[in-house]
Amino acid sequence: MSSRLTDSEYAAGKALDSVRRRHDAHLDDCLHLAVSMRSFRAENVSAFVKALLDCEKRQAREAFAKLADRYPIAVTRDLNLAKQWIRDHARGTERFGMVASSKAQRLKPHAVDIRVDVDPVHWFLNDKEDTRSSYYLEDAATEFQVQGLELDWACVNWDGDLRFTGSGWSFHDFRGDSWQNIKNSDNQVYLRNAYRVLLTRARQGMVIFVPSGEPTDPTRASPYYDPTFNYLTDLGMPVVA
Repeated sequence: MSSRLTDSEYAAGKALDSVRRRHDAHLDDCLHLAVSMRSFRAENVSAFVKALLDCEKRQAREAFAKLADRYPIAVTRDLNLAKQWIRDHARGTERFGMVASSKAQRLKPHAVDIRVDVDPVHWFLNDKEDTRSSYYLEDAATEFQVQGLELDWACVNWDGDLRFTGSGWSFHDFRGDSWQNIKNSDNQVYLRNAYRVLLTRARQGMVIFVPSGEPTDPTRASPYYDPTFNYLTDLGMPVVA
């Protein structure tokens, strides 16, 4: 196995230690798949997303600058503008769609309900006239439904489950009528990696929707969203407004 599986994106710490203790385990860096073969336009997308989620601002800015001309990424507070952005960028039969974390429970006021059971077959394969297809931009697929699959253009809906704090992330799960802190470190890794999946689904570009929040709704308070939006723009993402 590769010895280079210690990066945060692999979340392999305990498993790696266990395998290394086996007498028949051998390390060989020739086995390490360091270059993504998925995206034909953006070799730096994975590096950018990794730096973004690791809160390595300098590396994220540098990676973004390298890919911005070939792989458009934008951010917005308006979901309708996000939908129009990907419609404007997609050409011909290029497939586009919305994605969201499986813990994104407070996107419902924006008509994004991740509890809707999306059928990946219809979502990925049906044409633009089918309301069940990704083209319709009504149903958002979660990390479980898009893992290992791709779109040409993606609208990533970012909820208050993963929040930028200024120096790192806070992790949250919506239970009952309020957000609860996720304290288990493994579950924190799972949530961050869910966003890694969502942010690497598009072959050609993506727009990220971060809600503005609602002052009359304590479950959608602006402080849950504003720091994340400001962080993304600070990395160089243009704002669609």
